[in-house]
Amino acid sequence: MHLMNNAIIKVPFPENEPQIMFAPGTQERQKLKDALGDIGGKKIEIPLIIGGKEVKNGNLGQQVTPDDHQHVLADYHKAGEAEVKQAIQAALDAQEVWNKIRWEERAAIFLKAADLLAGKYRYAMNAASMLSTGKSAYQAEIDAACELIDFLRFNVYYASQIYAEQPMYSPRGSWNYAQHRPLEGFVFAVTPFNFTAIAGNLPTSPAIMGNTVVWKPASSAVYTPYIFMQILKEAGLPDGVINFVPGSGAAVGDVCLQDPNLAGVHFTGSTPVFQNMWKTIGSNIASYKSYPRIVGETGGKDFIFAHSSANARKLVIAIMRGAFEYQGQKCSAASRGYIPSSLWDDVRSGLLTEMDKIKMGPVTDFRNFVNAVIDKNAFRDITAYIDYAKESPDAEIIKGGGYDDSKGYFIEPTLILAKTPDFKTMVEEIFGPVMTVYVYDDEKYEQTLKICDETSAYSLTGAIFATERTAVSRAMELLEHSAGNFYINDKCTGSVVGQQPFGGGRASGTNDKAGSFTNLIRWTSARSIKETYDAPEDFPYPFMQEE
Repeated sequence: MHLMNNAIIKVPFPENEPQIMFAPGTQERQKLKDALGDIGGKKIEIPLIIGGKEVKNGNLGQQVTPDDHQHVLADYHKAGEAEVKQAIQAALDAQEVWNKIRWEERAAIFLKAADLLAGKYRYAMNAASMLSTGKSAYQAEIDAACELIDFLRFNVYYASQIYAEQPMYSPRGSWNYAQHRPLEGFVFAVTPFNFTAIAGNLPTSPAIMGNTVVWKPASSAVYTPYIFMQILKEAGLPDGVINFVPGSGAAVGDVCLQDPNLAGVHFTGSTPVFQNMWKTIGSNIASYKSYPRIVGETGGKDFIFAHSSANARKLVIAIMRGAFEYQGQKCSAASRGYIPSSLWDDVRSGLLTEMDKIKMGPVTDFRNFVNAVIDKNAFRDITAYIDYAKESPDAEIIKGGGYDDSKGYFIEPTLILAKTPDFKTMVEEIFGPVMTVYVYDDEKYEQTLKICDETSAYSLTGAIFATERTAVSRAMELLEHSAGNFYINDKCTGSVVGQQPFGGGRASGTNDKAGSFTNLIRWTSARSIKETYDAPEDFPYPFMQEE
């Protein structure tokens, strides 16, 4: 790698990608419907992509639509041990070419990919996200288009900041400078089903910093990552920089985590899977060429906490959107609420009224606010929590609770009233359209804040609703470590790249903040360089001279 590959070039601060609203009668709405018809009307074959070449091994899985699980969108090839080893070797082979490309040339590839997604591929990506992962038009647009575009553009800007970070001083006769190198080896990117933006960000953020990547997308969301690979190819990404290997976690992960060239893991998924990966890396630590960087965002049990001074109407809408948008399948989605008894009647009435307005059905009907959950496993896990609440004397389902998977994986938005703050659905991550509320005595505000902080192992997102500033201030203090993203008088989901870098601590992850400088720097290994122009020619120092 050229030592001066880090030349400082000014990159303008990006603007967030404007969101299309797809209002009735607009050209954008029609283009999206056309794309839905095109993608939904045909079945494609998705290969592995290793070293830039399509690989078809005949070991097939299926990508279906969650709202009609008999509708197959794609057959995709699943990687086995041989293909994963090929992908690792392809990533290692690509390093020589990738590391010789100047950073601004690397940046240009990802900026071009952002423009391709913003234009040529926008409607196909949105439609594929809707059909394959069960997102509404609104949710698909803010994720598969806007947020992924933002990740690409802002990460290039953050890369320029990192490369510009140089020693402040060089004394006369010498020059000190820093080289921000890629890691030595390959990065293993493991991405979730629920956000196309995250799926695109996890392999590209290390690649922007000069790393090469083996990418395993979620088995339930292969379609949009495949489109993104096509975008990167068209943008000029060299073969082998990112290698696309769908497959089971064991088939792909076991090979990658055992390889001595593993340089890093970029992960979003469940806490148990991440902890097991960390344990595997720890047990193999002596076999790696370097200590792997481990970056993970895992999950949450996110809360909305209301003070007696809160605006009840705004609180209701925050719960509606925070808990039920995208069927609650966001690691940031509201899942537990703490409501003072003085507000509960108004909040309960408001929620019941608003939940009556919710329409549920396929994504192709734009009137639907709630769609199907992602797959059979999710349906089974979520409905088990609902059944538990139905049968428990310590909880009451006050709205929803129905479900049906005869055609699609549909679960009604469900509101549970817990009699104790440690009820199961107040503690465990559900990842579905289930919101549990605990009503507390107004005078126990601080005591209940402490309960909120101690109830869950997670620490991802949370919100406080209050108009009294002293109440907000006290919540900020007592809930300091309960959420990596904290919201005041707003729902606890919906972070924007460049505005609220995202991530949490405790069991929610390493809090390396996707969409920020701090995430990008994890994919570099700094080298400090000092050049002396006239080196000493004798070893004694002045103090050694005789008087």
